[in-house]
Amino acid sequence: MRDLAVAFEGRRVVEGVGYTLRRGETLGIVGESGSGKSVSSLALMGLLPRQATVGGSALLGGTDLLALGEEERRHIRGKRIAMIFQEPMTSLNPVQRCGAQVVEMLRQHEAVTAAEARERALDLFREVLLPRPEKIFDSYPHEISGGQKQRVMIAMALINRPDILIADEPTTALDVTVQKTILELLGSLQRKYGTAILFISHDLGVISQIADRILVMYRGKVVEEGTADTVLHHPQHPYTQGLLACRPPLDSRPRRLPTVEDYMENAAGIGHEAAREAGSNPRPRPETPRPPLLSVRDLSVSYTLKRSLFGKPLQTLQAVDGLSFDILEGETLGLVGESGCGKSTLGRALLRLIGHSSGSISYRDTPLDTLSSRQMRALRPKLQIIFQDPYSSLNPRIPIGEAIAEPLKVHKITLDNQIDTAHPRDAVVDLMEQVGLKADWYSRYPHELSGGQRQRVCIARALILQPELVVCDESVSALDVSVQAQVLNLLNDLKEHHRFTYLFITHDLSVVHYMADRIMVMRQGKIVECGTPDEVFRTPRTDYTRSLIDALPRIS
Repeated sequence: MRDLAVAFEGRRVVEGVGYTLRRGETLGIVGESGSGKSVSSLALMGLLPRQATVGGSALLGGTDLLALGEEERRHIRGKRIAMIFQEPMTSLNPVQRCGAQVVEMLRQHEAVTAAEARERALDLFREVLLPRPEKIFDSYPHEISGGQKQRVMIAMALINRPDILIADEPTTALDVTVQKTILELLGSLQRKYGTAILFISHDLGVISQIADRILVMYRGKVVEEGTADTVLHHPQHPYTQGLLACRPPLDSRPRRLPTVEDYMENAAGIGHEAAREAGSNPRPRPETPRPPLLSVRDLSVSYTLKRSLFGKPLQTLQAVDGLSFDILEGETLGLVGESGCGKSTLGRALLRLIGHSSGSISYRDTPLDTLSSRQMRALRPKLQIIFQDPYSSLNPRIPIGEAIAEPLKVHKITLDNQIDTAHPRDAVVDLMEQVGLKADWYSRYPHELSGGQRQRVCIARALILQPELVVCDESVSALDVSVQAQVLNLLNDLKEHHRFTYLFITHDLSVVHYMADRIMVMRQGKIVECGTPDEVFRTPRTDYTRSLIDALPRIS
């Protein structure tokens, strides 16, 4: 690639990007959302919208991919160059079976019979380590897990054995164990077929596990390039240094995480001093003992998977299985485990957003399961939740200021006996500024903000009611590592200022190690381990916890 430039309606979003990708090599492209990583790769595939203006050249075996017409691109796309997209659920057709979608990709480029195509797809399903290949071949995307959907996408991309495989954030929202498996799988398939891989990510820890060379992008330009060892251990650009520094450390618990801004605004070296100061000033653990804010005893939640013709349950899933624990006042209790272990189900059950089949939940000695809907509604301001996806959590037709103010109007709450709930703008603006949003953004809509800014809106909306317990349900898992550091710092600052109690749900052990005062490890609906971060990480008592820790991507 030489001098790639992409513009939308005259606005340059990618400028002067160039690199060389060799057969059998993995080039990691790293940067935050909006840095131009995905746009530059979509330009290679010819998948940019028509209003995009593309310049430069991209030569694949003497063919300039950027100069091809649409019909010529169709012969190359999927055959010589293929792509694994970030979100497999939206990339797969929900009304087509998984096997049919993979077979379609093969038969579009090769003259094979339906039986031959099915057999080749099943062989590849086995290669990508899908369990029960025949069953998954006939399954719809919603019937399989996230990791399995990603493996189907990998099989679809590799079915024609392309020269180049573009992996666009293929592990961002996956558990660490599934992520490790996917990275090992891509490495083994690359060695077998000699495929060149363009691996896009915002996480240098993930990039370090797979890349031979690394290219760092910032605001549409390449700011650093070199071997993985050089970029990771001897970064030259302040942006690269910031990306490396803002990952939560596993060997310490600083009061604040350094951010990319610390390095970009202080490129002369002051950012390094800020990072050292943050790292040398550890965040204190809360004093014990403290009274329990929420007490859970023998809690179980089950779902009916199959009913008879007359509605009788025939098959049930025990999502939460007899859990007992306390959330202490003023602490951050981390809840960690793989997808499907029951973490989010537990968080929603604690707030009575879903029902539980047995057990009890008490808030300050008040049994929640005995409260009527009206009594529970009166208590809800004290119990709030921040969901994982900030975009789907916000109404796209409501400005963010009104979205933050809405809970005040719903609950008819007057803050400090001064704020008119019909016109709570002053309270909202004050809270917006506390969470790092500008006051003049009050009338902006969610689509006008970045992912990190939208998550700040959701945090402000949850905190406007001055709650005592906040459930953070995977609230930073889909954010860039730099934005993640900002949000984690913000949550800690707000906790210190307002004395919140957090239940912090995540699958990322490095984040929970940084945030939590205690950690509970959950597996198949049960708590298998509980202790302080140091106890859980240094002396894990179960093989399952040990496997989660071993799967963490580390820069070595």
